[in-house]
Amino acid sequence: METELKEIEKEVMEERPKKAEEVKRLPPWTKQITPRGVIASILIGSMYCVIAMKLNLTVGLTPNLNISAALLAFLFIRTWTKLLQKAGFVTTPFTRQENTMIQTCSVACYSIAVGGGFGSYLVGLSRKTYEQAGVDTEGNSPNSIKDPGLGWMIGFLFVVCFVGLFVLIPLRKVLIIDYRLAFPTGTATAVLINGFHSQEDKSAKKQVRGFMKFFSMSFLWGFFQWFYTAAEECGFSQFPTFGLQAWKQTFYFNFSMTYVGTGMICSHLVNLSLLLGAVLSWGLMWPLIRLRKGEWFPQNLPENSMKSLNGYKVFISVALILGDGLYNFMKVVCFSMTSIYIRMKEHRQNLKTADGDEQSEAVDNRKQDEVFIRENIPLWIGVTGYIIFAIISIIVIPIMFPQLKWYFVLVSYIMAPSLAFCNAYGAGLTDINMAYNYGKVALFTLAALSGRENGVVAALVGCGVIKSVVSVSCILMQDFKTSYFTMASPKAMFLSQAIGTAIGCITAPLSFFLFYKAFDVGNPDGEYKVPYAIIYRNMAILGVEGVTALPQHCLQLCYGFFAFAVMVNMVKDLSPPKIGKWMPLPMCMALPFLVGAYFAIDMCLGTLIVFVWHKIDNKKAELMVPAVASGLICGEGLWTLPASILALAKIKPPICMKFFAP
Repeated sequence: METELKEIEKEVMEERPKKAEEVKRLPPWTKQITPRGVIASILIGSMYCVIAMKLNLTVGLTPNLNISAALLAFLFIRTWTKLLQKAGFVTTPFTRQENTMIQTCSVACYSIAVGGGFGSYLVGLSRKTYEQAGVDTEGNSPNSIKDPGLGWMIGFLFVVCFVGLFVLIPLRKVLIIDYRLAFPTGTATAVLINGFHSQEDKSAKKQVRGFMKFFSMSFLWGFFQWFYTAAEECGFSQFPTFGLQAWKQTFYFNFSMTYVGTGMICSHLVNLSLLLGAVLSWGLMWPLIRLRKGEWFPQNLPENSMKSLNGYKVFISVALILGDGLYNFMKVVCFSMTSIYIRMKEHRQNLKTADGDEQSEAVDNRKQDEVFIRENIPLWIGVTGYIIFAIISIIVIPIMFPQLKWYFVLVSYIMAPSLAFCNAYGAGLTDINMAYNYGKVALFTLAALSGRENGVVAALVGCGVIKSVVSVSCILMQDFKTSYFTMASPKAMFLSQAIGTAIGCITAPLSFFLFYKAFDVGNPDGEYKVPYAIIYRNMAILGVEGVTALPQHCLQLCYGFFAFAVMVNMVKDLSPPKIGKWMPLPMCMALPFLVGAYFAIDMCLGTLIVFVWHKIDNKKAELMVPAVASGLICGEGLWTLPASILALAKIKPPICMKFFAP
């Protein structure tokens, strides 16, 4: 044992000069953010804003695109530098630190489109959602309307999102170095970036060719499909793959490369949970409830009324989401508190081991620690930035939304640092960002406190305030973990995050209005249903009025599905892994209840492709799946831009392909 320890000590002493030399060769933080990197970030972030916005407004489900953004950043800059070199220009080397900055900036940009409320609480304030919830519904006040506007949306996002950048700055060392939290997504992104910059050019060329091939195919397929969509329910997106009866129940493959690519990125469990939810709702429940028309709800009401079938769709979805969210919220909080207690206890007792493995790990971590601590962000920046932006929010938000009183905003920002820390700590352990659940807690609390007239607006806006702060701060910690492993400067990373957030606060509303002006956004029978808008508005109404807002027998069904969501999670956590791994995800099951089955079928095709590919050639699949999936998502996603421009210019496709029963 003594001999082994001496050998380890000798290796440590030999390793130190090498580590120190490698750290010295790192570019300064001012050189890690480059003009070409900022341009690449704007292009990639803006493209992902459009893609994420389309997914938000159609199905309400957006996959984690961090790894895809890192891949696209690598492909973009590597291709750009190769072209310049062939043209005879001298280029600066493309480092993993610059790659990290581009990825961070791009993710910060598109994250505003995902979490900025465009698919939930902001659109939930619109007149169309108010009418969909029922103008005669108690608690759904006619004063609780604020239609989308580019100016106030950009202002609101700037006010609430920048607060989240500063809230956890003083605690970044505690979360990343002292507690050494895993932050699995941030770690996986770092591993991928490090792999890009250490692998052979041959592998990189394969990924570039694969991405470009499927990007081109997806873009051209989107262009080809456009010619057959002259009217509603026309084109390949409405193709009755399994027959007209199945099509009426939304069971069909709609030929969307975006959903197929999304299915390739999401886990098998997510995709199968979506399919299970689709079969349970559109295959069984809705046809059976429809037979009760005239008994459970009036015969003369349209199905999209909240007192008719649509009420069951919305509130049962809410029950599943709340059951799953509440269980996971309590689990993560308890898990986090237990972990903090154990760490504090170990620290007090000074429980430190000195075996060979831990010494070796300490050597591996030393250079990352040195870079992370050396590039320190002053404490005063975090504290001052948080106070300034919080004060601006307390003044501006009540002016924008008089229903939300200034003292509610003040209390929200007093509580926000502790909520943000709990969420970031839980995400570091479990990789689950629970920001939406913290937002829902604020939603129900403010709905109950603000009264019938002001409750809905106060609840939806207050939900946005808390969710934005908690979500942005958690994403920042994920990116700090990525920068830790790629040895990128935290100063440069923080500045990249700020640049990306600023870009996102502009490009996300612009992307939304591209869809809002070109398509029928918010139509429950159209493509752009915005499913979470009606869900969030009805949660606010539920908070104001209680269970009296529910249709007949809906409460009993909600109790059952709430209990089902809790039970499934308990079985998953308490049963052996071979059983628990097959338990569905209630949150994912809830989406098809309102949206339909078609996108679940598309995503299951994506997961089938990945499964078969791994069986045939596992090594090639690991290399190429991210590139192929990114190409499929980006190609059709980019076609959305010219399609929107054509719609705004009143240029209609020449053909309507539609199917009828004989």
